[in-house]
This record gives sequence, C-alpha cells and structure tokens, in this order.
Amino acid sequence: EMFGRKFLIFIFFSTFLFGQKNVENQQLLWYGYYNKLQINKNWVLNSEVQERHFYQPLVQHQLVFRTNLDRRILDDINVSLGFVVFLQSPNDPESESTLMVPELRTDFGFNAKKKYKYFNVNQRFKVEARFFHQTENNELVGGYQFSNFRMRYQLGLDIPLIKKQDAEKLILKIKDEVMFNFGKNIVKNVFDQNRIYIGLNYPMNKNLAFEAGYLNWFQQRPSGTDFYNRDIIRFSVFHTINLKK
Repeated sequence: EMFGRKFLIFIFFSTFLFGQKNVENQQLLWYGYYNKLQINKNWVLNSEVQERHFYQPLVQHQLVFRTNLDRRILDDINVSLGFVVFLQSPNDPESESTLMVPELRTDFGFNAKKKYKYFNVNQRFKVEARFFHQTENNELVGGYQFSNFRMRYQLGLDIPLIKKQDAEKLILKIKDEVMFNFGKNIVKNVFDQNRIYIGLNYPMNKNLAFEAGYLNWFQQRPSGTDFYNRDIIRFSVFHTINLKK
C-alpha cells in the first residue's frame, strides 16, 4: 500500500512537472573505452574515455576523461574517489561557435552489488563537485570557478541471457540514473537529469567485453521550464587488466 501511494505521488509529480515543459529533442552517438586495472583484491583503478557527438549534423558535443580509485570495504561494497576532465561544446548542434569549455570534477561515492539466482543488482551513489572554466564573449578567460555540487544515484540490473559452461555470453543491462544539483548557484534546476539505458553486453573473455545500447537522457535546463530530451546510441568497450598475478 505504501509503495502504491509513493507511485501515485510520483506519477502526479511527473505529470505536473513534464506538463509544464518545453522540450528540445536531439540525437547523439556515444563511444566509450573503459579500463579496469585490478591492482589486488581490494584496490581497483577505473579509467574511461568517452567521445560524444551529434549526428544530425555531425558535430562535437562532449569529450570525457574519467578516473576512479575504488577500495573494497565489504565483499559487495566499494568506496570510490575520482577525478574528471569534461570538455563541453555547444549544446546546439547548429551553433556557429566552436568554443569547448573545460569542466573539472572531483567525486566521492560508493558502489554496491548483489547477486541473485537469475540477475545481479548494481547500485551507485556519487557526489560531485563541479568547477567550470570562466568564459566571456565566447572565449575562455581567467581560470576555474566552483559552480555546484551534484548528487547521482544509479540502479542497474544485469540479466544473463546466454550462458555456456557457467560463463555469461550475453548480458542484458538495464539502468536508471537520476541526478540532482545543489548549491547557491542552483535556483530552478535542482532536478538535473534522468538517464534510462538498455543494452546488450557480449563478453569475449573474462578481460574483454563489447556493449551496444540505447540511452534516453532527459535534462532540465537552468530556466526550470526548458528541457533536453536526447536519444543516444551508445557503443562501449570494457577492458580488464589484472595485476594480481
């Protein structure tokens, strides 16, 4: 009964919020390389590079470099400390500007995994501190200035579809991540964005996997009434290097 009430409240809130929206639709392609350096049973260094661009027209949108150091504290829980270099091109693919604005982020969070008979549940919680390079007249000026904090929560399901000799050969991945802004500069866009993802992961072996999927990225803009609704095709490569040996 309690769940039903919360669900009805969520539907009412969503209807009210999205009923007031002005939505701009966009289409993008994302490519990512994700490296997992397994130092020992307790320490992991995760690194990634993501290229993101529009394809109608074919122009740059974002370029991301991320690294996180994970420490296992329990069998199914890791804590994580990370740093991100984020390069932002104009959100309008028709823009004449080619200015790429750097953003630096530090983040802290934890990851939790739980295995069940037919699927695995993954949870990730993260808090980011965001620093943007100052701009003026479509040029980079000065240095970096703190903007805001952002809280992120992701819930994911991994469902093995094909198994051979107790090894997973094809995995269905379903994820939802919601993000909220907070800080003195945040006025009308406390809700930042929601990302829903569905993809197929193909492990070639225990150290290499390929993945393709669809991501819907719904983002509120600073006005509070304008939104981006982005349809994204995503291709990823996951590479593990094990130093434990």
